[in-house]
Amino acid sequence: MIKFLFERDTWQEVMDSMGKNKLRTGVTMIGVWWGILLLIALLGCARGMENSFNKFFGDFATNSVFIWGQSTSRPFQGFQEGRRVELTLSDAKRIEENIQGVKFVVPRNQNQAQVIRGTQSAGFSIAGDFPLLDQVQKKKLIHGRFLNTSDIEDKRKVAVITIDTYEQLFEKDEQAVGEIIKINNSNFTVIGVIEEDQFGNSNVHIPFSTFQQMYNFGERIGWLMVTGKSEYSIKQIESDTKLLLRNMNNIHPKDQRAFGSFNLGKEFEKLTGFLTGMQFLTWFVGIATLIAGVFAIGNILLITVKERTKEIGVRRALGATPFEIKRQIVTEAVFLTMISGLLGIITGGWILIAIDSIFGQGVDATLVNASVSISVVFLALTILVILGTLIGLIPAFKATSVRPIQALREE
Repeated sequence: MIKFLFERDTWQEVMDSMGKNKLRTGVTMIGVWWGILLLIALLGCARGMENSFNKFFGDFATNSVFIWGQSTSRPFQGFQEGRRVELTLSDAKRIEENIQGVKFVVPRNQNQAQVIRGTQSAGFSIAGDFPLLDQVQKKKLIHGRFLNTSDIEDKRKVAVITIDTYEQLFEKDEQAVGEIIKINNSNFTVIGVIEEDQFGNSNVHIPFSTFQQMYNFGERIGWLMVTGKSEYSIKQIESDTKLLLRNMNNIHPKDQRAFGSFNLGKEFEKLTGFLTGMQFLTWFVGIATLIAGVFAIGNILLITVKERTKEIGVRRALGATPFEIKRQIVTEAVFLTMISGLLGIITGGWILIAIDSIFGQGVDATLVNASVSISVVFLALTILVILGTLIGLIPAFKATSVRPIQALREE
């Protein structure tokens, strides 16, 4: 069989067969070309979307839930409906101690403030944070460092700013670390510059204890992030946490409005499910289109076999075996599908390059590095070879089903 593939006569016959009706051959190949192009393009877009989601979430612990206080919707134990609920540091500590599966509890506070540096000033979101935030949402440092335990304990007036804040307050290439900025007329030393926050939209991070003192918040916290261990359900952790908070704050057990929340883990699961479904649909549509294209090749080969009935009869009369006839026709089928598939892969690659240049660049890129892996390309080619072989067997058996004498009489 290997020797047969390297014989010149084999490929001369293939080219002669294809060249007898170039238009018909070209139109037939379009089906397979379009199928593999569609498969490559859609899989590449799905990968680009997945990459953009991963870029957005970054190193954030996706098994997390954000919880904040709102107002009650039911009277309970002498308290009227509409009572404002505020979370405290004690709440955060009790959650960490009593809720099973909790890995981190990170209290946070936020406020707006005017930040001044020299003659430059602008309004920014100021966040009071603990160093633990860096473990829940890894900060991408450009210069300096993030907050540490000593900053909290000593209530230091230090600040970590985002790159956007830096660009508004400092000149290009100017050193920011060690410089002084004013927040609410208090001097703060810049200790670090980080990339933009994906969650929380904070421009300036200062120690939590310093924030509490500066804004006279006492034990109050604006909101907290609860991160669960990977083996625990974040939905259950959210439910257990809210129940504990209701009990601690004298809130009706069925009051659903007292605490607001955003379950990042649940939303991430939805996105993951969407991507999985999209990839499955892509494979289904792509392979279905491929099968349709390959069947078209099979139909064309059936017509070709009918047109070559006398030629096949002569070959049989001269001693060609049924296996040799089948082998030649299957080779033609596989050759047509492979050429069509390779053209589809090349065209699909060009399309993905164009998509990446249009939609994959910049901070707000929607399809980051839209591409397919080499393993996917090999899998697609393997599927093509299998389909081409199977579909080629139909005209091959048709060609050998006619007796040589009958074939020679065919007009």
